[in-house]
Amino acid sequence: MEQTRDALPGAWARLIQDVSCGLRRGAWYRVVGLTPEDVVLQVPRRERVRVPRRFLETLFSRPQRWTVVPVPATDAPPSDHWHERYAVCPACRARAPIAAFAAELRCPKCEGLFDVAWDEGYLAAG
Repeated sequence: MEQTRDALPGAWARLIQDVSCGLRRGAWYRVVGLTPEDVVLQVPRRERVRVPRRFLETLFSRPQRWTVVPVPATDAPPSDHWHERYAVCPACRARAPIAAFAAELRCPKCEGLFDVAWDEGYLAAG
């Protein structure tokens, strides 16, 4: 039986700075190349993307918690039922609105159930 891509060992990375480089804020991407200066990420439905390492956080196991992402002050929330933050699924990168401090969320896209990483302070000011 062939292993799925997610079952293979590897590294994952996400943005830790609010920069425009073709990645979604809060989403984890598979690392497919690594140099002292850059990381090459596999972005679904696109070519591989090279990003400076200083812009990324890297894990050497599959992420297991929702990332809580603040909506930038310059952006409007995606729709009226969204608030000043949203969550990004660690498995499929889907975004979901969050208003309350739930300990875990079920993804509306992949249906995975994951804890919410409220303690991370992802892209927090300061």
